[in-house]
Amino acid sequence: MDPENHTRVSEFFLLGLTTNHAVELALFTFFVVIYVLIILGNILIIFTIAHDQRLHSPMYFFLSNLSVIDICPSSVVMPKMLADFLVDKKSISFEECVAQIFFLHLFACTEIFLLTIMAYDCCIAICNPMHYGTIMSRKMCLQLATVMWMGGLMHSVSLTALTLSLPYCGPSAIDNFFCDAPLIIKLSCTNTHVLEMLLVATSGLVSVVCFLVLVTSYVVILVSLRNHLSEGQHKALSTCAAHLTVVTLFLGHCIFIYLRPAKSLAADKVVSVFFTAITPLMNPIIYTFRNEDMKNALRKLRRRQIDSQDK
Repeated sequence: MDPENHTRVSEFFLLGLTTNHAVELALFTFFVVIYVLIILGNILIIFTIAHDQRLHSPMYFFLSNLSVIDICPSSVVMPKMLADFLVDKKSISFEECVAQIFFLHLFACTEIFLLTIMAYDCCIAICNPMHYGTIMSRKMCLQLATVMWMGGLMHSVSLTALTLSLPYCGPSAIDNFFCDAPLIIKLSCTNTHVLEMLLVATSGLVSVVCFLVLVTSYVVILVSLRNHLSEGQHKALSTCAAHLTVVTLFLGHCIFIYLRPAKSLAADKVVSVFFTAITPLMNPIIYTFRNEDMKNALRKLRRRQIDSQDK
């Protein structure tokens, strides 16, 4: 199809989660609560880590980064999704759509790298505790954080540039509640087969490779802990179990969406809800209620607040 014979698309139409208005109102209420809990829960983790000296360690440094990242993709998608529940015409401008793609892939790719780094940190803490402080020094943590953010930025810039290079002249309906690169590229009025394969080869393989690294790290940890479990190692293993839960939820979405050519499946919307709403909500719950240090820090913070009110 010759794109010169068609008008360039200036906006896309989001089909959303449902066309039933009553269901949309119910979903609006549900996701408002979810979004507020995501913001408050992750801010609470960041605030607690910042104000408790005992939590100024590599593991909690990376956990605070995870909380920052969890707030961001939800804030890129959920306000627009909530607004669309209340209107009939669910449109998004071309520029807003591209911005969603850029920021979603920036934070998603950065989170993949961060989860891999957290697995490495957990592995070093359990398998080589005598040299943990030397290996995971403050300088090393800052370098790893820089690398993960730069890696996410490079991936997002290249993917966004690829999306912008294509002509779009209709159709303009997106079978989801936000813009994502595979579905947008599919709407281009030119042959995108090679580009779709490139997307699978980059986003999909990054997810798979990181997932394999993560699995390998936990296998090493389990082998290390097989014969002797001290109290400290029980604690470390509990932390790793929480981390593995987060990894499974998050990387499961990435592998499902990006390791196949783009096409609309009913399950895509369910998986996308987990990516943008459920996983960012689960992280504060998992890392707070399964982590004794975080629970103690929260109690201390609460006592300090009560004491300040009594004075």
